[in-house]
Amino acid sequence: MATMPAAAFEIFGIKLFEDQSEADAEAVIADPTPYSVTVTVNATGSLEGTVRGASALVADQDTPASGAAGLLAKARGDYRRIVAALYNEGYYGGVASIRVGGVEAANLPPDAKLPNPVDVSIVVDPGPLFHFNSVNIVNQALPTSDPYDHVDPPSSQGFGTGQVAKSSVILRAEQLSLEAWRQQGHPKAVISTRDVVADHATNTVDVTITVNPGARAAFGDVTVTGTEAMDPEFVRRQTGLTVGEEYDPDEIKLAQRRLDRLEVFRAARLEAAESIGADGLLPYNLIVQELPGRRFGAGATYSTIDGLGLEAFHLWRNLFGQAERLRLDARVASIAFPIDTAQFDYYFGGTFTKPGIFTPDTDLVAAVSAERTIYPTFTETSAMGRVGLTHIFSDQITFRGGAQLERAQFEDVKFGTRDFLTAGIYGGATLDFRNDKVNATQGWYLDAELEPFYEFKYGNAAGRVVIEGRTYFGFGENDAYVLAARLKAGALVGPDVSEIPPDKLFFAGGGGSVRGYGFKSIGVDDGAGNVVGGAYLIEGSLEARAKVTQDIGVVGFIDGGVVANNEFPNLEDMRFGAGIGARYYTGLGPLRLDLAVPLNKKADDPDWALYVGIGQAF
Repeated sequence: MATMPAAAFEIFGIKLFEDQSEADAEAVIADPTPYSVTVTVNATGSLEGTVRGASALVADQDTPASGAAGLLAKARGDYRRIVAALYNEGYYGGVASIRVGGVEAANLPPDAKLPNPVDVSIVVDPGPLFHFNSVNIVNQALPTSDPYDHVDPPSSQGFGTGQVAKSSVILRAEQLSLEAWRQQGHPKAVISTRDVVADHATNTVDVTITVNPGARAAFGDVTVTGTEAMDPEFVRRQTGLTVGEEYDPDEIKLAQRRLDRLEVFRAARLEAAESIGADGLLPYNLIVQELPGRRFGAGATYSTIDGLGLEAFHLWRNLFGQAERLRLDARVASIAFPIDTAQFDYYFGGTFTKPGIFTPDTDLVAAVSAERTIYPTFTETSAMGRVGLTHIFSDQITFRGGAQLERAQFEDVKFGTRDFLTAGIYGGATLDFRNDKVNATQGWYLDAELEPFYEFKYGNAAGRVVIEGRTYFGFGENDAYVLAARLKAGALVGPDVSEIPPDKLFFAGGGGSVRGYGFKSIGVDDGAGNVVGGAYLIEGSLEARAKVTQDIGVVGFIDGGVVANNEFPNLEDMRFGAGIGARYYTGLGPLRLDLAVPLNKKADDPDWALYVGIGQAF
């Protein structure tokens, strides 16, 4: 049964959908009274589960009650909870009997002497199922031609003659009726009256809901309170709410997301004024609480091929009062035993982000970095700078673009030591329709980037394009089983690979590519036993994920990748890796352990590889 939003109303004196945390759930148990519960429902189907789910006695039976008074208070509360649950299923003539120690709970005094332990019996006769007879909504909003303001009619949710008269359907009909008016610019729409009449002779329910839409309004000024280091005028501007613009609840939700993206507030809440002004404007008060100005973190990765990697970051928030962020990252990787610091990989970089550079949804991002990395096929020592813009078009669509400059030196067996200086521009887009960015079970993801560049040492122009797509299919209860797939393709147009920086060429292999092989170990054989990068790439993955418990999961996967130079990759040359893994699900995302073997290994490939990290492989 679907969980309803947090809301409450009364039908026949029973308050429905209210918060069930109440005084009878006492924090301190003064006189522990253990008890056991039996539930009997005189009906077939799923009603017993409904009753059990509504009963506090059932939910808390593993914890002793706080004496007779606490147990009886819980039982008396269950009368109301069970009747409300029956209403929610369309049963308006139900009777609930709760006997504590063989006596009806309603007839026992709070200081009754009870056995220890005490038997509790819940017997429910739901009575007949009721259906809607007459349903009416007075002052219902007219349909709109604007697709962004469309709200499903209550009839689409079961609010119609002949449908089962669930109280949750009545609540949903009210919510939809109010939302329809709010989407059309009426922020103070309310339910003025609700008439619900149950006819026990015909087992039907008549419902009349009267809506008071209130006046149409536009957004008024936004007053910001609670700022300390933040510029309140910048905070107001970041909401994107414009004085005089017609009220739209979607704009309020968007303003809230914009504030959350700033990453400087512990809490940010928009509160509308009690009433619309005589000028037709609805002012808002934005109440914020700022986060500390800095934070730091650390992490680690491990694979049997690439060794141990350690990384840390330091983040400064709100440098100049407008949510500017500076993040410094450092990483040391390829740590193996015995320790040989000459084989370590080093990285250090800083990223500066200025939100709201032109619009509330546009960020300026500038980054510099330096690294020394030893790959299986070459060694890179480089410094890079990049500056660009990121525009969040919607929750699912992001665009990016900018310019970058890189100076690098590469050492490899085939070409020796080479220096490169490249400058270029880049542009990309991300479409992310996954239900969860950390642990997706439904949806799809697509990213594309185009990067034209010029290399000054050899005087060559070139360009590369990379496209990656992912999709997820979840099934079973709560998507306990997931099939995930990934496909990535890349192409580079330019001079011979000998005159292109190796970091612009394509390689495959590693934990985020083809598991079972070394990082960037899959490339093009030059005929002399050397592996070099290629101009074309295809790689993909298939993964089956299953949750064994709420916290533990297992996976099986197969990855494949191929790199080619002068022509599009031949799929017959695909290198495959396969394996199994385990997941431990935490609030921050799954901890990942994967064991992979190369299926068509070559002489220099390992027999197996173990990967440890945070998050799904893709």
